[in-house]
Amino acid sequence: MERISWNQYFMAQSHILALRSTCTRLAVGATIVRDKRIIAGGYNGSIAGDEHCIDTGCYVIDNHCIRTIHAEMNAMLQCAKFGVPTEGAEIYVTHFPCLQCCKSLIQAGIKKVFYASDYKNHPYAIDLFKKAGVETEKVVSEPIMVEVNGIEKLQFVRNLIDQLKSNDGDKEKIQDLQEKAEKLFSLSLKE
Repeated sequence: MERISWNQYFMAQSHILALRSTCTRLAVGATIVRDKRIIAGGYNGSIAGDEHCIDTGCYVIDNHCIRTIHAEMNAMLQCAKFGVPTEGAEIYVTHFPCLQCCKSLIQAGIKKVFYASDYKNHPYAIDLFKKAGVETEKVVSEPIMVEVNGIEKLQFVRNLIDQLKSNDGDKEKIQDLQEKAEKLFSLSLKE
């Protein structure tokens, strides 16, 4: 089995974080990394204790939801809250950072921004990143499958093949195999 690259590993973490987003307009996740170690993560959503966009809708002014804190900001604020320095760190974001996040990333000392999707890449943000010496790199996502119960699935398939080979037609054995498969695969195989 070949291990996934560091870029794929950290970007996958950002995509998982995006699943926690409470924004109905765009789900974004961000992971801050230093020395190949995750130091913080964030997703876009409301401040703790406020209403969430998924519950009450977005609070939009000038085409921006003012209720939402961006994923990059949440990750950086997590570092600030717990006293974790961001100087020289890298960030993995599901979408290219907005202009305000770009400025904050630069000020926080982030040295490289990896992103999975282009999203309104502001020309001024691109220019600011260049002026500040912050590298940007688009990471092409590869499909990643997390295997759960792999050995049990393999053994189940082997048992099933053995049963089919013997073709004994024992209904109790077939029912037992079906129940094991349903439990293992977490789905119903009944027609």
